[in-house]
This record gives sequence, C-alpha cells and structure tokens, in this order.
Amino acid sequence: MKVFIIGAGPGDPELITVKGQKLLSEADVIIYAGSLVNPALLAYAKKGCEIHNSANMTLPQVIEVIRSSVEKGRMVVRLHTGDPSIYGAIQEQMDALDELKIEYQVVPGVSSFLATAAALKQEYTLPGISQTVIITRNEGRTPVPEKEKLRALAAHQATMCIFLSITMLDEVVKELIEGGYAPETPIAIVQRASWPEEKIIRATLATICAEIAGKGIDRTAMIVVSKCLSADYELSRLYAPEFSHMFRQADK
Repeated sequence: MKVFIIGAGPGDPELITVKGQKLLSEADVIIYAGSLVNPALLAYAKKGCEIHNSANMTLPQVIEVIRSSVEKGRMVVRLHTGDPSIYGAIQEQMDALDELKIEYQVVPGVSSFLATAAALKQEYTLPGISQTVIITRNEGRTPVPEKEKLRALAAHQATMCIFLSITMLDEVVKELIEGGYAPETPIAIVQRASWPEEKIIRATLATICAEIAGKGIDRTAMIVVSKCLSADYELSRLYAPEFSHMFRQADK
C-alpha cells in the first residue's frame, strides 16, 4: 500500500490517531488541506519529505502528484481535516484513484463535531432529551436536497451539528425557528475546537446573532443546536443500580 487518506483530527496535533501519526511520519509525500489542517502536524514529517498544500491545487493536480509519486515507488499521505468522510471531498479522489487502479487506504480521524462536544463538556445524547445527532450544513454554494434542508430537519427536534454555515448564521436561525425549534432553544458556537485559539459562545436561537457580533467568528466554527445544552435529563439506565444487563445483576 502506497497511498493513505488520513483524517488529521480537529486541530490539536495530538488528536490525530496513533496510526495516522505513524503513517504521516513515514510518508515520502504529503498533500495536506492547508486551509483547514493545522500546519503543526507537518512536524511529524520526516526529513526530506515532499509537502504539497492542496489549498491552491485542483483535483487533477492532486491526483497527478499521487500518480507520479506512486509510479516512483514513493509513499503518499493525503491529509484531510477532521474525519475525511464528513465534508472531506474524498469520494472524487477515491474514484479517480480507482480509475487509475491505484490502491489506497482510508484512516479515520476525530471529527470537529466530536471535538466541539469535548470543548462544551457536553453529551449530545441525553436520555429523555435527544437520542439522535444530525450532522448537516446549510445550503450555500453546495446545494442541499429539499428533504435535508434545515427547516425540514428541525422538525425532529434532535441534537443538530451544523458544519460550514457560520457565515449564514442569520439564515440558519431563521430556518431552524421556522422549522420548529423554539426561539429559546439553546445554541452553542465553537470556533476552532481543540486549537489554542478556541472560542465558545453560548446563547439561544433568539439571541445568538447579537451575541457573536464583533467577536471575529467567521469561519471554522461548528454550530450546535440542542435542548441537551441546557436541560434536566434522565440518568442513564446503564449504570442504574436496579438495572440488569449482561455484565451486572441488578441490586435487590
């Protein structure tokens, strides 16, 4: 195997997986998403490694670097932010590699929606409040199917993690309220979760736009909407003394 598509994690260089770090340190060629991946991760690269920033490259250029490197017997790491399966634009890369009959392996990473939960010190799936997490984005330059628009998804009243939408916050709030969330529903915005410059803003749908004004939050921010952010909840049955399961008998 000569090509590895690796999730770099949300930003903190220590949140790349052990496997991802090992492969990164062995690579002869690294192509990283420079607009999002923390450049501190490149410190893991070995001396003499060839490094490309894909922020200013096209898909054909990325594939050509991979193809020519593999042809020369060099090991290639394609480094994506978070987990590459979520808004990572990797399917088109994998399809191109399949056409060239170039073998590759995908190494998962820690997604920013998980780093956001850690920053908020919040469980997304509280008993009696929400048992579903919706990962989505607002419609922008990339279209969204009608049934997956925020207004439609809001009807579920689940925990919602909204990617790539902070610059459209006014529209996001409008869609969520018109879709069924109450204006007093808690919302949190976390910019650059796990980075040293991480910022956290908490408010309600009714107040969030005013709350973030002037705070410089304009990109790489996750929006979380959920009653879990401020609610009484039922304790998990897993640890309840009177609850039996295959590893423990209930107390009598």
